[in-house]
Amino acid sequence: MNGLPNEALAQVAAYFQALAEPTRLQILNLLREKERNVGELAQLCGYTSANISRHLSLLTQHGLVSRESRGNSAFYKIADPSIYALCDLVCGNIARQLDRAAEGRAMFAQSPPPVATAE
Repeated sequence: MNGLPNEALAQVAAYFQALAEPTRLQILNLLREKERNVGELAQLCGYTSANISRHLSLLTQHGLVSRESRGNSAFYKIADPSIYALCDLVCGNIARQLDRAAEGRAMFAQSPPPVATAE
């Protein structure tokens, strides 16, 4: 990002904003397995077709998914598989942060050694 003009940084921010919604990440995960139509995605995500269509429109706008019409249905697939490398990088980073936090909590959860009392 070094040296990018503000207009380019705005596009980068919009790209990340497209990924900043759990339903869209769920859609990308489902499309990782295979291409699907809106109805399938809606059923698997537990949302209405209209809701999923809005998310797919945004993902398409940012070049993350592509749409192909077949008869009366539109099928969506990943347009840029490198998105998974980015997601895996972020997920790995979060996992490491959680591991470090758990280790820190574990230090406080250990029982202190018994204190000797004078009798």
